Amino acid sequence: MTSSLAVLTLEVTDLTAAERFYAESGLGAHVRLRAASDEPSEGFRSVVLSLVVAQPADVRALVDAAVAAGATALKPAAKSFWGYSGVVRTPDGTIWKFASSEKKDTGPATGQVDKFVLLLGATDVAATRKFYVEQGLTVAKSFGRKYVEFAAAEGTVSLALYGRRALAKDVGVPVDGTGSHRIVLGGDAGSFDDPDGFAWEPADIAAAR
Repeated sequence: MTSSLAVLTLEVTDLTAAERFYAESGLGAHVRLRAASDEPSEGFRSVVLSLVVAQPADVRALVDAAVAAGATALKPAAKSFWGYSGVVRTPDGTIWKFASSEKKDTGPATGQVDKFVLLLGATDVAATRKFYVEQGLTVAKSFGRKYVEFAAAEGTVSLALYGRRALAKDVGVPVDGTGSHRIVLGGDAGSFDDPDGFAWEPADIAAAR
């Protein structure tokens, strides 16, 4: 059986404020929250949460809802090379990207999310790909040392690797950053830390917290 990623838990310094933001923005349906440890976190955390939707109207709706709830727009919703996208940073510091491969609307926003992708900025994409294959994940897409996406079961989160510098550029932030990633990945591959320090725990433990 192919290992998969099922639960994402964000570690936040102000749990009450984060719960309010994620409820008001509608993004709370996609993640779990828990209080962060005392470990500091500065700058780019090497992680981006990406929702793939059908058309530009859905991208704009997600950006508008997040900004209205208190997020900061890093990249306003607009046409991009691959389609249409927008990027925001939430009050807790998490970066979200909303994207569609379409550049024109075919109707009003539907609110439907076609795919949820966790993008990790890897120091060495090839080495981290090898590590995850050894943990039981199966490669679905690969573009050398630039990008790797692993197969995901229906209803789970797609895990993808990007070069750290390229990922920071894609979302419009400086690449510098140190400390905690402020996220824990829950899946069926067991408990471990990947080469860049991203922590995994069994999905049933993550869901029970």
